[in-house]
Amino acid sequence: MALTGGVVSVASLVGFVTLFGVATRNGLLLVDNYATKFSSGMSLKEIIITGSMERLNAILMTSFTSALGLVPLVIAVGPGKEVLQPLSIVVLGGLFTSTALTLLVLPALYSKFGRFLLPKRRAAVEENGKVAGVVLEN
Repeated sequence: MALTGGVVSVASLVGFVTLFGVATRNGLLLVDNYATKFSSGMSLKEIIITGSMERLNAILMTSFTSALGLVPLVIAVGPGKEVLQPLSIVVLGGLFTSTALTLLVLPALYSKFGRFLLPKRRAAVEENGKVAGVVLEN
């Protein structure tokens, strides 16, 4: 909002809530994919690389289509733009930022701290055959 000279309004706050949901969904897609790969016996590096590559298309396409739908609202002129323009500016700017952070920072954090999760997950799999409520073998 500061970059565009906009003011914080109810519409921009709704945009922040929407953006939070989209960013959370993208992060959960990636983390869930990592979690399902823990039981396969791959190394942490392989888990991060393959998990990120598998979800890259889904994350980029959902973010890109959402952003593309908001472009007309950002450049809109005429009556009503005062309401929808702050919302679309917040969501559009946040989509680019959160997508970049999801695809760059989240894998980096997993490579740094995932080694602490790996032994616990593998022990849980050996103990009862489940990871995050998903049955791995019958």
